[in-house]
Amino acid sequence: MIELKDIGITFHAGTPDENIALKNINLKINQGDFITVIGSNGAGKSTLYNIIAGTLMPTKGQIFLEQKAEDGSIISKDITGDAEYKRAAYIGRIFQNPLLGTAGKMSLEDNMMICSKKGWHGLKISLNKKKRDEFKEHLKALDMGLEERLNDNVELLSGGQRQALTLLMAVLSKPAILLLDEHTAALDPANAALIMRLTKQFAEEYNLTVMMITHNMQQALDYGNRLLMMDDGEIILDIGGEEKKNLTLEDLAERFRQIKNHSMTSDKIVLQ
Repeated sequence: MIELKDIGITFHAGTPDENIALKNINLKINQGDFITVIGSNGAGKSTLYNIIAGTLMPTKGQIFLEQKAEDGSIISKDITGDAEYKRAAYIGRIFQNPLLGTAGKMSLEDNMMICSKKGWHGLKISLNKKKRDEFKEHLKALDMGLEERLNDNVELLSGGQRQALTLLMAVLSKPAILLLDEHTAALDPANAALIMRLTKQFAEEYNLTVMMITHNMQQALDYGNRLLMMDDGEIILDIGGEEKKNLTLEDLAERFRQIKNHSMTSDKIVLQ
């Protein structure tokens, strides 16, 4: 559904500060994939997300998005040069900071209205009883009582409530892919567990395609159908299917150790 071909990006090329942040990334993200992404700081995880979202443009390589044509056929569109604001129409992203996904000075219902309309046009005219009832039904899924707080400004909500609202809004916008960038890392354990439960629930209910960066190795094993490990700007492990289901923390640590020990002779290991 989304394919990255030979993607690379170099910062400050030709200077003493040259940094090759991504090296020859080849990745196919299939419809319905839930991919967990792990790797140490500086491994290239966020840079990969920025490339997919259009925040950064690759130095080399191409990005393709499969879309359905009017006749029902599937076409592959080159989106490599599309700006971030264009990709925002079909790529959702949730960050670690719960404050980034919502407009705090606006009411909960207005936040949801912007999400449903992808912009401001007709905001107040369209915000009728039918729409409010629809919002209430969606908010009930969060089990936080937010369906009774439509007129409250979002800044009055807790961090966990705001992140849950951000997740719901992202889901309702029906993205081609949802990028989760450590979206539970800033939450307390109870709220983090709640957001993960909702993430799994929404991914299954709406057949979402999801990529989730996490530093929690147990989360990486427990969620999703694929696991990517990144190191030094490369994808060094891509594990899916039954192999991922049977993977343990000890297995993961051992594979990383083996790859690091043989990094001078092995470009990439793919296990699926």
